[in-house]
Amino acid sequence: MRLQAPQFQALFTPGLRSVAELFEKKNYELRIAGGAVRDLLSGVTPQDIDFATTATPAEMKEMFTAAGVRLINNKGEKHGTITARLHEENFEITTLRIDVVTDGRHAEVEFTTDWHKDAERRDLTVNSMFLGLDGTLYDFFNGYDDLKNKKIRFVGKAAERIQEDYLRILRYFRFYGRIAEKPGDHEPNTLQAIKENAKGLAGISGERIWVELKKILLGNHVSHLVQLMYELDIAQYIGLPLDGNLEEFARISKNIQNLSPKPMTVLTSLFKGKDDVTNLDLRLKISKEEKNLGLFLMKHRQELTKGPGPEPLRPYQDFLMDSREANTNSKIFELLKYQGEEQLLKEMQEWTVPSFPVSGHDLRKMGVSSGKEIGTALQQLRDEWKKSGYHMDKEELLSCLKKL
Repeated sequence: MRLQAPQFQALFTPGLRSVAELFEKKNYELRIAGGAVRDLLSGVTPQDIDFATTATPAEMKEMFTAAGVRLINNKGEKHGTITARLHEENFEITTLRIDVVTDGRHAEVEFTTDWHKDAERRDLTVNSMFLGLDGTLYDFFNGYDDLKNKKIRFVGKAAERIQEDYLRILRYFRFYGRIAEKPGDHEPNTLQAIKENAKGLAGISGERIWVELKKILLGNHVSHLVQLMYELDIAQYIGLPLDGNLEEFARISKNIQNLSPKPMTVLTSLFKGKDDVTNLDLRLKISKEEKNLGLFLMKHRQELTKGPGPEPLRPYQDFLMDSREANTNSKIFELLKYQGEEQLLKEMQEWTVPSFPVSGHDLRKMGVSSGKEIGTALQQLRDEWKKSGYHMDKEELLSCLKKL
């Protein structure tokens, strides 16, 4: 088939036209590869575009250098990737490869000119397609049919693909949550291969696992997929608690569906105690901000709830006003998402934190001189101000001081 979608036509910037001309002149083949092809076939504009070519890195370097094109970031070169910069745009182009040796984490590669062999070493059928710059689709493993049918399958034998890089287990879940229409539509032999190889995830770095896990947590069918991680013995190898609270997780992931939560907000519903956050951090090296959010949600998810009567937001507002920590407002937003309080979240996001109208300077003017007395008086006034719903102005508060 030939793709002529507007998203595809829009890719042809002056930069891409120049790159295409250089490759054509030298008779090197150049095609769009992997995820960008999947996105284009789904009618989505790709965020990143990877290119694949029959040219070796040395041939590309020679060609670009002769044309006066700037090359940047040579880190990918040993894996066959050259990054060229034309017309203020970066183009990441990788030579077709075969995996010679794999250890479940890294691969030693050999360059090839065989498109089929390169497609064969990719993880999932929907990620193994190429697209010529004339719109021709090269699809060796029925990836397009799988995409149309919303099926996620490994290229070739699932166990072999997984053993090449155990992180592919989590990539399977991530793409399932992105593409599959309903939960539970897995091929039994795929699940069997995942279960038999789950232990391999123990050797994958926490950082790589966390990148994938965060995407799974924000995708579809998250409750089903996390349940599956427990059923297939994956959870223990990726830092999740052995006895995660799956009922709470199912409830919260439903609550939170349309509220754009942070991944940690979704994940915290699985945790029963502080140790669960600590163990996750030890395994996945989460950021300090993520760890603090997890601890905050665990501490306050049951005790900091909406107020009775006409001012349901008051407990959250009071908490924010009393807090001396940075980022308390964003943590409260996440707490409201966790609790499924969509309307209160909107109101809280629109609420401007008022500033306390009285200063120590005002009190000195009124004859309060000692530092200790000023501190006490300010605290008493803050309490009165809080009781008024933060409505009392400076005059009202100062006249209140006289009574106090």
